[in-house]
Amino acid sequence: MNGKKPFVTKQQVEEIVKTYKTPFHIYDERAIRENARRLRAAFSWNAGFKEYFAVKATPNPYILQILKEEGCGTDCASLTELMLSEAAGITGENIMFSSNDTPEGEFAKAKQLGAYINLDDYTMIDFLERECGVPETVCCRYNPGGVYKISNGIMDNPGDAKYGMTKEQIFAAFTRLGKLGAKHFGLHSFLVSNTVTNDYYPKLAGTLFTLAVELAEKTGAHIRFINLSGGIGIPYCPGQEPNNIEIIGEGVRKAYEEILIPAGMGDVAVFTELGRFMLAPYGHLITQVIHEKHTYKEYIGVDACAVNLMRPAMYGAYHHITVLGKEDAACDHKYDITGSLCENNDKFAIDRMLPEIEVGDYLAIHDTGAHGFSMGYNYNGKLRSAELLLMEDGSVKQIRRAETPQDYFATFSFPGSSFPGLMKGGF
Repeated sequence: MNGKKPFVTKQQVEEIVKTYKTPFHIYDERAIRENARRLRAAFSWNAGFKEYFAVKATPNPYILQILKEEGCGTDCASLTELMLSEAAGITGENIMFSSNDTPEGEFAKAKQLGAYINLDDYTMIDFLERECGVPETVCCRYNPGGVYKISNGIMDNPGDAKYGMTKEQIFAAFTRLGKLGAKHFGLHSFLVSNTVTNDYYPKLAGTLFTLAVELAEKTGAHIRFINLSGGIGIPYCPGQEPNNIEIIGEGVRKAYEEILIPAGMGDVAVFTELGRFMLAPYGHLITQVIHEKHTYKEYIGVDACAVNLMRPAMYGAYHHITVLGKEDAACDHKYDITGSLCENNDKFAIDRMLPEIEVGDYLAIHDTGAHGFSMGYNYNGKLRSAELLLMEDGSVKQIRRAETPQDYFATFSFPGSSFPGLMKGGF
């Protein structure tokens, strides 16, 4: 067994491609539901706990519907994400609107839906007041500055991040919002991305719980909830120890009982805004080998590219790769796995030891269930793939069709408006 085990087999993929061409993203419904239930159980000690799934990670209404059925809300950062949540039947306080540099009209839409509004900056108070008025419950985002020492290098310097208010600004914001009609408050912070440690959430919880007590004492504000946001990551590399959500939940509980309960704040709800933890391990990008090249290195060309999964090209991120049907074969060949973009960073793996690969083989690229399809783009005129759902009963459902050239050309306003062959079935 070479590292991670895919949740689909070669035989399953060979059956799927009779209907849906590669490349495609596929998600495991059963595993998604089981993971959501584990999270809820880990925080069941808090009566008001709620997970607000980060829509940006996997913006698909079928996925949102599954998570809604498991008791989750949505974390939105744009008008379109609000609309997507609404389309999935998620409204009211089941939405957390955590935006920054917010365009006109988006606060109004969030308020219309009854969403919690999370303000990123003190200056947004006047903007919110002018646009739609201050709601009775409002949240503020905190940035403690400096360097946050529990990190994996992706975001370990809050003082350099564009998000959130200083401590002084948070106090001023609570006071001003109270004068404008706010009766209940939330506190939010996101400091570190993709941590693979059980210590991050408990430490962050201690920071926010302590601040909440001070805010309540000095401003008289009623703190309704504290949102720990995201930051719990996954082990992308084989052999890496995964987070233990039960240990994490227990660590947050201890901080809650040590800090909030003695202050008479035992009614505060704890929220999370997880994306990667909720979905990443339960998605694969399935791609077929279409070429091989032998020059200064050994290259394997596949029918997917960075359009379908941007993280390796953008961050140099590791994603494990399984050659389906060769799970138990020796990894004795060194390859670069490449896409067809006119960019040399369009590589899913560099100098990766894998079993011998042949044209026609199918590769499962792991951990693409979050920030996989959603980061796609159309560089080189490439088209985004379909998204499929492996249902609990073993059947497969298309939950987003692949893009077509018609989609690509649809937004042009070119004189004549007709591209050769486009309307005549030429594509």
